[in-house]
Amino acid sequence: MANRHGIKTLLLSLLVILFGPQILWAQDSLSVQTNSNCPGRDISDVIRGALNKPAKIKKEGEGSLLLLPIIGSNPATGFMMGVGGQYAFKMLQSPTYSLVMGSLQYTTKNQFIFMLKNNIYTKNDRIFLTGDWRFLIFSQSTYGLGTNSPDGGIIDYQYSLGGIETTSDSLTQPMTFDMARIHQTVGFKIADKMYLGLGYQFDSYFKIVDEKLRLDPSNSLITSHYAYNDTNGFDTKNYLVSSLGASFVIDKRDNMIQAYKGYYLSINWHGGFKFIGSDRNSNLFHVEWRSFHPLSQKNPSHLLAFWALGDFSDEGTLPYMILPATAYDQRGRSARGYTQGRFRGNNMVYGEAEYRFPISPCNGLLGGVLFVNATTANNPYLDLKLFESIKPSYGFGFRIKADKYSRTNLAVDFGFGEQSFGFYLAASETF
Repeated sequence: MANRHGIKTLLLSLLVILFGPQILWAQDSLSVQTNSNCPGRDISDVIRGALNKPAKIKKEGEGSLLLLPIIGSNPATGFMMGVGGQYAFKMLQSPTYSLVMGSLQYTTKNQFIFMLKNNIYTKNDRIFLTGDWRFLIFSQSTYGLGTNSPDGGIIDYQYSLGGIETTSDSLTQPMTFDMARIHQTVGFKIADKMYLGLGYQFDSYFKIVDEKLRLDPSNSLITSHYAYNDTNGFDTKNYLVSSLGASFVIDKRDNMIQAYKGYYLSINWHGGFKFIGSDRNSNLFHVEWRSFHPLSQKNPSHLLAFWALGDFSDEGTLPYMILPATAYDQRGRSARGYTQGRFRGNNMVYGEAEYRFPISPCNGLLGGVLFVNATTANNPYLDLKLFESIKPSYGFGFRIKADKYSRTNLAVDFGFGEQSFGFYLAASETF
């Protein structure tokens, strides 16, 4: 079961969500609909105003590009630098904004990170494309299966820029590896905002080095990665899953970049098959829900938002690093407060609630969020079932309007987990 510290953290998080809206409800009395007396503002307006230049007026559907520098340093990667960003746009005759996000990074230890994500609606929203493409020459610590593993230990502070871990921690099961990922789904419209799709997923980990084993040639020390793969007959240095899938999506959000209302439901199945290259036949089911509930008739950015996802696989059919894990969702945003991959299991359930509120009286330039989340992952080898161990975290963040037309925000978040802290800088909302 979740330990005493975790229970206290969960209770504190619930208090933040329950009473935060009451404390900040006064914001609503200051908020008015965006109109000629109180026009919306973004970073561009602030800069142009400081230069005594008129605000730039965009054409309907004109694209919006946001670029962010990525700078960091830690013992695992050395000095890291790069660029990340997103492009929001509307396809011809599509009423819905599409989104492409990416980053390119390099470190002084010759590590390379490339990520590209897409969520694109075609003409008249007839086709919905969603994808996650990555190539990494990277290093990352792992911690074992289940949300109760490892038992004890303290995690140092970690930082994330665009979903990539930028500091190491003291719970040492460090690994280096190369990774290639191609996830792409094509959904075809069957009703208003409803899609049936086909997809392909390719995940390959290669040149894997368990640093603990490398530093302990006697092999008296066995890592979770090595033990799991060896027990289930997987190679411990190279493996891949190649799978075909089917999807069902309902997207009733008014805007995928910053939703004010509506909901999103995604149900996916992917089957790994030997005849298309998988090491073993496998099944993976993924369910995701997001909903957005306005709290103000005067300002739509004042709302409650909920996010839940579940990943379920057959025991022993997926290699260790391809098992469901936190912050391996498309945007790499789940479980703020913990480092990427902190919790892993062949089944995992995650939930989050976020209170979003305006800080600027009327123009939407500045906003804030309070959030609480919880993760549970199983470990069949220790007979740990889902919900027997739950790890919560909570935190707060600020939003700066980068583009008022597409509702693109610059997000700065601080998350607090059990003996863990994270800082996150990214474009657009967490979900």
